[in-house]
Amino acid sequence: MDSTSLAERVDEITFQKPYFEKDGISIFKDDILEITSIPKNSVDLIITSPPYNIDIHYNSHVDDLTYEDYLEFTQKWIAKCFDLAKSEGRLLLNIPLDKNKGGQKSVGADITKIAKDTGWKYHSTIVWNEGNMSRRTAWGSFMSASAPYVIAPVELILILYKDSWKKTKGSKVNDITKQEFMDWTNGVWTFNGQSKKGAGGHPAPFPIELPTRCIKLFSFVGDTVLDPFLGSGSTLIASYLHGRKGIGVEIDEKYCNIAIERLQKGGNLNQVSLLK
Repeated sequence: MDSTSLAERVDEITFQKPYFEKDGISIFKDDILEITSIPKNSVDLIITSPPYNIDIHYNSHVDDLTYEDYLEFTQKWIAKCFDLAKSEGRLLLNIPLDKNKGGQKSVGADITKIAKDTGWKYHSTIVWNEGNMSRRTAWGSFMSASAPYVIAPVELILILYKDSWKKTKGSKVNDITKQEFMDWTNGVWTFNGQSKKGAGGHPAPFPIELPTRCIKLFSFVGDTVLDPFLGSGSTLIASYLHGRKGIGVEIDEKYCNIAIERLQKGGNLNQVSLLK
């Protein structure tokens, strides 16, 4: 019979060591649906660009669920994020407006409804005009009224909150400039996306500029920021550079290592500890 006590087994399950941990930044090689290492009601700001379900080949899996399965998966991880967020927690989702692969789908509207049904409250939407977004081109019946496709070369940043929009807790220390505040509260952001090469080959990276703006505009210095689909690590780099605690969850070991490498280079985290 196993002599390990129930309390010891529960402690082992609940407090798994991070894959990487240094200077307030933690990476967990885990599935956001399964992870137990992040306490409930502990996160101030969640920023992520979830899998888009547009047949992108990631390292360890293919992102090609049926749309119905994709929405079911989306509901599960958004509910998990709701549990992890503080009462004044905020959720910022970088998602497509729509998709035309396998039929026209109103991705942005569908995910907004799922989030609201899960308990998140809707605040507003930022439109990201990504100047180099060539992968969003769609013609359909070229130069014919037969069946043309119209698709906007933009993505959304959906802004939601848990219980209260106004932040009354935390350090209340801001690091945003007057010009940044004026520019970024304009609901249309225009800047280029991140190249795969610049993000270690990740198939759907987002530029550090995106989480940087979100972090400075929607969180205080010292807040805890979570990215449940860390990918190549942009959210954690921005968190570290701007004095936030950062937690990243990434199921793929290859991208955990890419994120660590990018943190060492872009975030200047030297003499890091790598826990496996």
